[in-house]
Amino acid sequence: MGFTISFSHANVSRSISRPCTVIWELLIDTNTWPQWGPSVLEVECVNRFIRKGTEGRIKTAVGIWLPFSITEYKEGHFWSWKVGGIRTTGHRVETQEEGLCKLTFEVPVLAAPYVYICKIALDRIAGILE
Repeated sequence: MGFTISFSHANVSRSISRPCTVIWELLIDTNTWPQWGPSVLEVECVNRFIRKGTEGRIKTAVGIWLPFSITEYKEGHFWSWKVGGIRTTGHRVETQEEGLCKLTFEVPVLAAPYVYICKIALDRIAGILE
């Protein structure tokens, strides 16, 4: 488990013993978000698998529905989004070696405490896949 902070982002990451392609599929599948995302209870989206420009809405852990849009998307590597019009989490996968992938969540530095929620998500994803 790793944690870094820069001028613009706070990052938390974890190595998972699965190929990045498998982790990527989980990350872009809106049906799985409530399984691993502590702040997401439900998702409404026309597209099951996100791409740049995908829009929908999520029901947050406090019961409020907020719109989301996928603002950055690099197939197989990175995606980020805005929730309620605010830039939130970035999701990155990087191959470390055969069958081992580093999964990183990035949050704006002003929301750095949210990395603790992201750590829970990392642990949940590892639990689902390992």
